[in-house]
Amino acid sequence: MSYAKIKQPKLADVIESQIESMILEGTLELGEKLLPERELAKQFDVSRPSLREAIQRLESKGLLTRRQGGGTYVKEELRNQLTDPLFELLNSHPESKYDLLEFRHAIEGFSAYYAALRGTSEDFKKIKTSFSAIDMANATGNIELEIASVAQFYLAVIEASHNVVFLHLARGIKPLLQKNISDNVKQLYLYPEVAKKIHEHRLQLVDAILSKQPMKAKEASDQHLNYIEETRLVMLREESAFKRELGGF
Repeated sequence: MSYAKIKQPKLADVIESQIESMILEGTLELGEKLLPERELAKQFDVSRPSLREAIQRLESKGLLTRRQGGGTYVKEELRNQLTDPLFELLNSHPESKYDLLEFRHAIEGFSAYYAALRGTSEDFKKIKTSFSAIDMANATGNIELEIASVAQFYLAVIEASHNVVFLHLARGIKPLLQKNISDNVKQLYLYPEVAKKIHEHRLQLVDAILSKQPMKAKEASDQHLNYIEETRLVMLREESAFKRELGGF
């Protein structure tokens, strides 16, 4: 009985696969510039011709793009289908904010679960850093910085889930998520007791993730978003009642 020889993979194939994995896992972000060819070849410990061949293949696949005199980039347009004019419509539609909260229940709840289950020490460091940034922005009264820090905190949790679908979906709709967070913060933080409760919920979420308790992490995320949704609905009812009263005069 004869056995077929196992072919060694071509070096360009290995490089191509490695760069594709880096894009998929988010190590290379959309729009990010690759290192110069000489440095990249050195980091991969490969020859420049093999690297050049792999990059040419990735260009033909539409994953990379070369700019004249400006280097090679991960193609930004890969995200275009996730950031089309529909987002502007969703942003402007009053009812969509509640639909988005329901969507956040799904993606953030399960991301918290898997972050607690799979998160690395580096992931946990990012989560703690982004959580501290929220506190620092709040202490200085910089509301816009706080909103950006809250968005970054949730993205850090999603990244820690090591689910590439969650990751790219969240990054793709980041403007929409940040708008939802902005609306929530600007409305709910008008009430100190509500702002305090939201901070407590986030603290519970961080503690559950860092102590590697998946179910508690998901429950903390769900509790947090339920509270935001219920509080906003109460405010909406009170606002509607107030307008009716004014209309009666």
